[in-house]
Amino acid sequence: MLVFTDAAFAGHVTPPGHAERVERLAAVEAGLAGLAVERRACPVAEEADILRCHPARYLAQLKAAVPEVGWAQLDPDTFMSPGSLEAAMRAVGGICAAVDAVVTGEAKTAFVAGRPPGHHAERETAMGFCLLGTVAIGAKRALDHHGLGRVAIVDFDVHHGNGTQDLLWDEARCLFVSSHQMPLYPGTGRAEERGAHGQMLNVPLREGSGGAAMRAVYERVVFPVLKAWQPELLLISAGFDAHADDPLAGLEWQAEDYRWLTGRLCDFAGGRVVSSLEGGYDLDALAASVAAHVGVLEERGR
Repeated sequence: MLVFTDAAFAGHVTPPGHAERVERLAAVEAGLAGLAVERRACPVAEEADILRCHPARYLAQLKAAVPEVGWAQLDPDTFMSPGSLEAAMRAVGGICAAVDAVVTGEAKTAFVAGRPPGHHAERETAMGFCLLGTVAIGAKRALDHHGLGRVAIVDFDVHHGNGTQDLLWDEARCLFVSSHQMPLYPGTGRAEERGAHGQMLNVPLREGSGGAAMRAVYERVVFPVLKAWQPELLLISAGFDAHADDPLAGLEWQAEDYRWLTGRLCDFAGGRVVSSLEGGYDLDALAASVAAHVGVLEERGR
């Protein structure tokens, strides 16, 4: 399998005490240690790929907001340092390259170990640590550039992927599934939010419900929908902040839950899976969860 990383991700520097910090990269590397993966650098995204989801004026606003030193604060939680936009554009470039490799058969599975995360970024709004809608852009790459007819995204980050939902609300060719703690930031993700074509499935989970409840609802609700959709490619918004040790939420999952869920997701789309890092803010839990998740992707990608 392929792992896309880049030194530029360390150039996205957040203020002291911020949860989405550079040290997360070392935790991800600890999780990847010992796995038989092929590493590739993330190219800077083509603007044409970004413009499939975000308007040109929003990209221009992000470029104008990049500070020469220190930080620019875009909302209460979201900051840009001098290297942030390059990092975000390389995260997008990484997922586009990963999609290219998997769709063309060069690899069966891929993981993009990038930051900042992306699933909260709406069409013209940076929020929730996110600047660009990485996974949504990857889905549009598969659909528009490669001509796939049916793509699916599964977002198991503890927070609802409001940005992915916003960017793909009108996209009939993409099934979007999000499981997330509710109530919790950003406050969206009710089951009634179904997309313009009924192609969105939001699965709210109660705080403290644990891995057993997650497994049950995926078996009962999510997997039948994925089976009926018959995706040609599956993308994962891989947030690991549902882990019991994470400081930002309380779903109480364990690393083994990520191992189980990843294995079951690889049963779809002929095993063609591209995963991209989202949240996960306890460093030890992040390392263990990445090891579980990418370990399965490596096994299934052989």
